[in-house]
Amino acid sequence: MADTSKLPRISLALRLIVGLERERVRKPLAGIRTFPIITLFGSLCALLGERFGGWIVAVGLAVLAVYAVAGIVLEAQSNGTNPGLTTEATMLVMFCVGAYLMVGYTAVAIAVGGVVAVLLHWKPEMHSFAGKIGDRDFKAIMQFVLISLVVLPVLPDRYYGPFDVLNPFRIWLLVVLIVGISLGGYVAYKLFGEKAGALIGAILGGIISSTATTVSYARSAHSNPAAGGIAAFVILAASAASLARVFALIGATSPGLLNQAAGPLGIMFGVLVALAVIIRIADREQQAHMPQLGNPSELKTAVLFGLLFAVVLMAVAAGEVYFGRSGLFIVAALSGMTDMDAITLSVTQMVNLASVQPETGWRLILVAVMANLSFKWAVVAVLGNRKLTLRIGLLFAAAIAVGFLLLTLK
Repeated sequence: MADTSKLPRISLALRLIVGLERERVRKPLAGIRTFPIITLFGSLCALLGERFGGWIVAVGLAVLAVYAVAGIVLEAQSNGTNPGLTTEATMLVMFCVGAYLMVGYTAVAIAVGGVVAVLLHWKPEMHSFAGKIGDRDFKAIMQFVLISLVVLPVLPDRYYGPFDVLNPFRIWLLVVLIVGISLGGYVAYKLFGEKAGALIGAILGGIISSTATTVSYARSAHSNPAAGGIAAFVILAASAASLARVFALIGATSPGLLNQAAGPLGIMFGVLVALAVIIRIADREQQAHMPQLGNPSELKTAVLFGLLFAVVLMAVAAGEVYFGRSGLFIVAALSGMTDMDAITLSVTQMVNLASVQPETGWRLILVAVMANLSFKWAVVAVLGNRKLTLRIGLLFAAAIAVGFLLLTLK
């Protein structure tokens, strides 16, 4: 029996890509919803064929051919209007769902039915999303497919280098993880639009790039001093969202480290959230528009992050060998200034390899967080106005002071 546990998400992912491309070029026969539904139909036919015989697949293909011909005829007779065949495709899928339920595969049938219901319900949002995706954005999505489904499987899964810490497959797997998280935030940004509220803007900014968000709002406050309060809130909230992203990376790559890091990093997260809430209450009348954010899944960005991650990984290993424990903290501080992902993933890999103890690992990440906050304050000082610089400096100083207290914990 084939592995059916991944049926809904694999079918959905593959055909959403194809459907999105067809939707963008305005092919009325099938688009962003119909292609996933048709793929689910084919998958269910194959699964039923394992129970009742391969003839079911042949019949399903014949039905699909008739369906396609009928769609072409309807399209030709519609005088340029979109006849829409999603309902007909849904009828085929739900027929197979009913048959699949009767042979005992309840979980898969329910999952497929749920996916279809979501695809039908999200019609306006999905069409709107397809309309907002430009050529550059779609190219970046295709590049993510390239790095995750084409490049990753062919990389060797073995360790190289003088410190035996460079594994091409695992490094690129983490690149895919980082780009995937950022791309998810970018998709949400496209769905919500540039006029999303301050909180959503801060969260999405933190997920995509808290540094880029800091740059955008510091510039905004410089040109419009009255928006300094909302800029301070977004910068703080984006930093908190960035720390939540660090939590997600640790949990995905080193659950053992997460057990040690949850307490101190959770306190740091709570401090940033509390400071952001205080600022928001003080300036609750102000509204914010999301700035333009670049697509994070560009192939160049992925390659650069992969190189940066490898360099940080080597630096952490070298720092431990040549300078001992103090060398690790120097590397963490320098790396954390501009990029939290690379140092976080480097530390989790070192913990997994037992090169760094978990109690040292969370301290390294906390030092990187403190260095990152300091760097953002420097960005605000250069790009923002004096009032915002003073406000962010005081707030970040409070958070960094808490960080120093946490470092003294045993």
